[in-house]
Amino acid sequence: MSVQPGWYVDPADTETRRYWDGEGWLGAPIPVDATPPDGPPPAEPPPAPVTPAAPVAAHQVGTAPGRPPHAGNAPQAGPHPGHGPQANPGPAWGPQAGPPGWAPPGMPQGTPPGAPPGWTPQAGPPGWPPQGVPPGWAPPGGPPGWLGRPPEPRPHGLRLAGYGRRLVARLIDFGLVFALNVLVNGWFVWRWLDELMPYWREAFRRGMEGNTSTEGMPPISEQTGLLQVVIVVIATALWLAYEVPAMAANGQTIGKRVMRIRAVPIAADQPLGFGRALTRWTTLGLPTLLWYCAGLGLLLQLVDSLSPLFDHPLRRALHDKRAQTVVVEVPDTAASPAPDDHPQPSGDTP
Repeated sequence: MSVQPGWYVDPADTETRRYWDGEGWLGAPIPVDATPPDGPPPAEPPPAPVTPAAPVAAHQVGTAPGRPPHAGNAPQAGPHPGHGPQANPGPAWGPQAGPPGWAPPGMPQGTPPGAPPGWTPQAGPPGWPPQGVPPGWAPPGGPPGWLGRPPEPRPHGLRLAGYGRRLVARLIDFGLVFALNVLVNGWFVWRWLDELMPYWREAFRRGMEGNTSTEGMPPISEQTGLLQVVIVVIATALWLAYEVPAMAANGQTIGKRVMRIRAVPIAADQPLGFGRALTRWTTLGLPTLLWYCAGLGLLLQLVDSLSPLFDHPLRRALHDKRAQTVVVEVPDTAASPAPDDHPQPSGDTP
């Protein structure tokens, strides 16, 4: 990923900024809180040429009493680039680029150019690149798109279930519970609608005529409210009977089996047990009893269902947090080898 030219925090000194021209740092640093110019810094005058030292005559070397030959001679810059210590060509000088993943000796892999000894990436928010490097920079050798974020946790060595799988599994379970309600609760629902229909027919007729008066409307009997309570209680009981025993046994309802996910305790990879499964269900299923309270139960269930989207990194819903569980993917089990119908003789003779 190429980095656009601009002023960025200097990786060698986070108290300063320098100009990145797309290939390297350019110009002298400025304070980090100073307003940088609109473009690159003005060109700096070239460094003064280094005057080579006068050669020492051969007959002068080692002639001083007690002085060994070549004593005190400092190493000189080599006549060719890369030969011997080089002179610093200017303020923007730094270690040259090496092969992918190369870093100076003693420095961590992925060290940006110009970093001082002991440099390490600074901590930042999840998903942000390390501080003090150009935007878009990532340590070489990491997986695609990696910018220093921690790896995804794997409870008990299993991958976390994705949001899509969890949603589809829950929709499958809701469809099955709805089918059970049609069979068990259908008669009560029909009676409830039959009690309400005279009132709603009259309200619809007056609405079509533009009549907003409520006088003379058919009364709603007390039996209507009683039927509503019975319907909600039966629906809650059917959901409880469908989900809790299955989750207690192996952490899977039918929907979770289809989507190959299951719920496990955070502490250990083992069955939930009845107590933990009931605790998990009551957070999501028990608000069904409040459906008739102006939809309060539906609101609580919606908040619980959306809560995994805002929980990181384990993607736990409110009912998962209350029961200390996490939803993981079920790994594909390798096919077991076929049994040997013709075992080899042991070699022992009778």
